[in-house]
Amino acid sequence: MNPASFILLAFAMSTDAFAASVGKGAALDRTRVGEALRIGAIFGAIESITPVIGWALGMVAARYIAEWDHWVAFVLLGGLGLHMVWSGLQVERQGDKTPATSRRASRWGMAATALATSIDAMAVGVTLAFTDVNIVLVAATIGLATMFMVTIGILLGRAIGSIVGKRAEVLGGLVLVGIGATVLYEHLSTQVG
Repeated sequence: MNPASFILLAFAMSTDAFAASVGKGAALDRTRVGEALRIGAIFGAIESITPVIGWALGMVAARYIAEWDHWVAFVLLGGLGLHMVWSGLQVERQGDKTPATSRRASRWGMAATALATSIDAMAVGVTLAFTDVNIVLVAATIGLATMFMVTIGILLGRAIGSIVGKRAEVLGGLVLVGIGATVLYEHLSTQVG
């Protein structure tokens, strides 16, 4: 793999995280550049670890990961998305959460979303186990690209969130459900075709 391939792979791996971060950014009350960078770093760190895990698993049992990665991504993203939709509708009926509760939920929610969107990077790591690549360099490139894309996505989502208003978390949840369904559809359609 050449450096251009690393960069293209890295940005391809970060597209799910970018889409999810736009939805998450729309659901946040106030996001500053520093907060967006912190969230980007969470996504980037997780996204850089999962290909290494996939690579290690690929050395041992590639076919098991490849068979189930799309289902794991679908369940995690769909579950997180539905929870966000439910939370968005709850907030509307019961009033706003306290800031401390929102921050804690947001951190755990961000980490869970980052993990869910990185399942495909784990599958790529499995594939890379069968090629002659420097997995550390590939993982670092994916992590940096994801950090960059998520930071931009959070800031973009915040701008969209001010337009959408109270329905922002519902929108973010629907985005996650859509990403999960897309991952599942793409995988199943390649098996049929």
